[in-house]
Amino acid sequence: MFPRDFAWGAATAAYQIEGGWDADNKGPSIWDTFCHAKGRVFEDQNGDDACNSYMLWKKDLECIQQLGLSHYRLSLSWSRLLPNGTTHHVNQQGVQYYNKLIDDLLACNVSPMVTLYHFDLPQALQDKGGWKSSDIADIFDNYAKFCFETFGSRVKLWITINEPHVCAKFGHEDGIFAPGLKESGIAAYTVGHNMLRAHARAWHSYHTLYRSKQGGAVSLAIDSDWAEPFNPASPEDVLAKERYLAFTLGWFAWPVFLTGDYPPVMRATIEAQSKKLGYEGDARLPTFSKDEPAILGTADFFALNHYTSRKVKPGAGCERMLSMKSDVDAERVVDPSWPVCGVSWLAVVPGSLRKLLTYIKDTFHNPAVYITENGFSQVGPVELDDVQRCEFYRNAIQEVATAIQKDEVNVCGYFAWSLLDNFEWADGFSVRFGLFHVDFSETQRTRTIYRSGREYAKIISQNRSQTKPDSRPI
Repeated sequence: MFPRDFAWGAATAAYQIEGGWDADNKGPSIWDTFCHAKGRVFEDQNGDDACNSYMLWKKDLECIQQLGLSHYRLSLSWSRLLPNGTTHHVNQQGVQYYNKLIDDLLACNVSPMVTLYHFDLPQALQDKGGWKSSDIADIFDNYAKFCFETFGSRVKLWITINEPHVCAKFGHEDGIFAPGLKESGIAAYTVGHNMLRAHARAWHSYHTLYRSKQGGAVSLAIDSDWAEPFNPASPEDVLAKERYLAFTLGWFAWPVFLTGDYPPVMRATIEAQSKKLGYEGDARLPTFSKDEPAILGTADFFALNHYTSRKVKPGAGCERMLSMKSDVDAERVVDPSWPVCGVSWLAVVPGSLRKLLTYIKDTFHNPAVYITENGFSQVGPVELDDVQRCEFYRNAIQEVATAIQKDEVNVCGYFAWSLLDNFEWADGFSVRFGLFHVDFSETQRTRTIYRSGREYAKIISQNRSQTKPDSRPI
């Protein structure tokens, strides 16, 4: 039994589905630049056309209606709205596009959850330092205020930044995501810090200028695996598990929900490693200034992206150089009993979602939680009769129900990743998460529902017709 107002949703992101990369005065993003440079993405694929949702939005809306969703999570392309990243140049065609999306959703009784930033920084801002620049916090705040002012009367759920951990580490430490920088040991922490500063400014702007008249809620989407010690009887493995969670979930959740600062184990570990390797520069993990908007309390709900789990033990560090890998010193192990779905990193671990939800409840003062991404991938030949993914969704949603009923976790919604097969970043189109298959060989990008889409629609229908009143406020 789910609460009456439980959000049943699916999620997408602008660069992954829209296409129209240079249509109607849109400016380039860092993912346009990253993909157009050869050798960075599977088979040199790109999101120039993707699902062509920029032209085929009505087809997406039909998919949304076919599933019976109550909510739909989309992201705004910053460079489609503001081609150079600032409000000095507003692209009205971009504004019209998103106005239509939001209006069409509401006309179909579907509530939008809108993400301001899902990996695709305007290239014009990257050219000025991007997320490494301290100026980005104010620039992002101005962008956020523009969006709140333009769309906020119709949007009640906002995500400022999606997966800052991924943006920081993959984009600025590992170099496997845009902007493709490999600045080991320092840049990722700077980027993460500036993302938190930007988020805090945007939250405070909403709270001060818009909340009273718009009545919405704002958060940031934090990605996290669940983790357990490789050997529960080993103190070293237990500590490695704590470090791993601190450097992923805790990195962004502690400042926002708990203390206003990074986890103590994270700061202590980085400082110790810096000293060990003879680093004498400024602290690699920045501190929050008292002269800036406070970070603590800048989330109206906990937005969680969760896919998999790991067993953790010490190791995998690079002792001779500064890096996040050596700071964390945690080797992530996939238990051979866990089935791996599609991509090698995505092991399906029964019970992990429930455990993570309970951990969030117990650690971060029982916040309202939206599961903003959760899904199961497919690679190789297309299988529309995707039995394994059907089973995954049944089990995952049962875990959520159990967390609500038995563990009393305040879960308010579940968003499947993803509505459509789409451009999966460095994996291109080789990995498919959609509830609908998209035929990328056709100009019309035909959408065909998977069996898992029908299963998810059935689950939604059953639960929306049997829900109980919900008295829990966000």
